[in-house]
Parts: sequence; structure tokens; C-alpha cells
Amino acid sequence: MNKKANNEFPMNSLSEQRWSPRSFKNQKVEKEKLQSIFEAARWSASAYNGQPWRFLVGFQGDKTYNLIYETLVEFNQQWAGKAPVLILNCYQIHFTHNGALNLTAEYDLGQAVANYSLEAINQGLYSHQMTGFDSLKAESFFGLGEEVKVFSVTALGYLGDADDLTEDFKKMETSERKRINQSAFLLNKF
Repeated sequence: MNKKANNEFPMNSLSEQRWSPRSFKNQKVEKEKLQSIFEAARWSASAYNGQPWRFLVGFQGDKTYNLIYETLVEFNQQWAGKAPVLILNCYQIHFTHNGALNLTAEYDLGQAVANYSLEAINQGLYSHQMTGFDSLKAESFFGLGEEVKVFSVTALGYLGDADDLTEDFKKMETSERKRINQSAFLLNKF
């Protein structure tokens, strides 16, 4: 299924191809591809080069995966359990170099996840980010302590067939990608 962006201006092909599917193949993701994905996260920009992102990676059938899955809201559980990989995206709340509160840790985590999402496309994979989950349950399940906060979950894998989804999800999967125009978010004209 091709859901390339209908962009108004030229941009890189990875951004054109990036979208958030709900249908994933029952196919294992190779370790080397995951290493490349997290290498892209590693090289993301961050305040003071603090690199506050922390990730827990679960593989379908293992304990980590099952616990991450249990934190998802019912809507996301209906489709995300087919993804071969679930990633719990977390951040460290204090800077390592001086112990000060990192007020941009969530922003930095977002950049790291965006980078790994684009690298996933480069590796022939797709990701779907979710905030529909119980972060307190996740923090409890994994005993992350007070220094690490859970922020989101990503389902990752090879693109599956929309026909494998329920009718409601299939409709979402096959609908046209839409975005607001730049004029809606640019606060000045240039």
C-alpha cells in the first residue's frame, strides 16, 4: 500500500513515505535493522547533548512485549498486538552532567523517536507512535524509578495487509493522508 504524502513542496523521500499503519506482517525484525534504527536515535540533537532518551524494546512473545502491550488502551490493543516489536519511549528527567532538571527532555525524546521513525522507513519498516497507554502502569511494571519517565509507545514492523484489520481499522488504514496547510501553522509569512 502506497500512502506517500501529497506534498505541496519538495522534501526527502523518507518523510514522504512515513505514515502510521495499524497493519503489521507477522515477520521478525532483524537485529541489524533495529541497531540502525537506534543508531539514528543516538545521533539526534538534544540540549547540552544530554541524550535523555531511554528505550525498552519488546519482541512479540517475550515478557517485555507482553507488559508493554498490557499498558495500551483497548483501542490500541486491538491492532498493536500484531506488531513484532513494541518500544516503550522514556526519558531521564535530570541532566547527567550537572543533575539539573532537564526541561527539554520530552522534546529531545521526540526528536530521537522522529529520527528512528525515519530510519525505520529507510530500513523498510514502519512505526506507529501511541500515547494511548497507561504510563503509571508502565513505570510500575518496569520499576524505572523516579529518574526515568515513560512518555509513549511505538509499534514497529513490516507493513501488513489492510484486509487483515477489522472494517473500522481497514477504513482508517486505506484513507487518504491529510495534513493542514503550512499557512495554518506558520505564524508569519516569508
